[in-house]
Amino acid sequence: MSGREILRDAFLAEAGWGQAARRPLAGDASERRYDRLERGLQTAVLMDAPPGISDDTMAFARIARHLGDLGLSAPVILAADHGKGFLLLEDLGDGLFSRLIADDPALEQPLYAAATDVLLHLQAMPADYGLQDLSARDWAEAASFALTWYRFAATGEAVDPAVFVTILEGLIRDHADGPRVMILRDYHAENLLWLPDRAALARVGLLDFQLAQMGQPGYDLVSLLQDVRRDVTAATEATMIARFCAATGADPDAFGASYAVLGAQRALRILGVFARLCLKGGKAGYVGLIPRVWAQLWRNLSHPALARLKVICRDVLPEPTPDVLERISAECGRHPHR
Repeated sequence: MSGREILRDAFLAEAGWGQAARRPLAGDASERRYDRLERGLQTAVLMDAPPGISDDTMAFARIARHLGDLGLSAPVILAADHGKGFLLLEDLGDGLFSRLIADDPALEQPLYAAATDVLLHLQAMPADYGLQDLSARDWAEAASFALTWYRFAATGEAVDPAVFVTILEGLIRDHADGPRVMILRDYHAENLLWLPDRAALARVGLLDFQLAQMGQPGYDLVSLLQDVRRDVTAATEATMIARFCAATGADPDAFGASYAVLGAQRALRILGVFARLCLKGGKAGYVGLIPRVWAQLWRNLSHPALARLKVICRDVLPEPTPDVLERISAECGRHPHR
């Protein structure tokens, strides 16, 4: 038994769940892992987030409390050892939006409408305290991962991102740099659960929000509607954008430009993140998601406001053809110290 397992078992014993049956739940791109615990008819979820190599459990607990105070359904914290990186969480069940919609595609629009309404409520309420607020330059530099990681993975060559960052920074300033709201960042169908026994907005269960920060109103909507793991129908995307604009009073044309800029920024960053997860982290499964992210990027780049960014992306980013994806996969895990 490893030292981490000994610490885990001691935490569970102290919390009264030492004899519970455990089975792993699906993980994510971080070093966190999750187990469902079963104790008779009771269940809970163990989050194991090793300090120093995973996200801060204190941030998760603080934001969970904030979301709960707003009437939203984040998991209740049942027990915590922040020093060792363990949380015992309320089990919100298995009703992930992605699974429910896969079983019944007719659920897509009503579930996405509920998720959009949660965003509208969250953004209308005061944000949690102390959240990071990045500048337009910071957002643009984050997107340069597409050059420093995806391009490198695909070609083996580096490129100076300075011009790219300057162009994207200008687009963000011009179209998406207004008043900030609290954003959850990874707001998509595999982090949302349907809780039909609850009422109103509380029927949407929320997961993976510990990296919440201040951001642009359209960011989480882009995350929801341009999902890197599933294809959202064009009708649902258009309907939810219209729903968001109607509720906020946003001008549809101006919001459309902002949405495209944020969508391009997000897709570019994710291309780089997925390449890095493969090359540095040895996680080859993310390579298969790259073509969908690429398609989302070019759909955003088709907006007239993004013409200059489109040119530079065309010049420096290779299309993820089967040969390019094979090259990236072949480099998986070979750059742990890059």
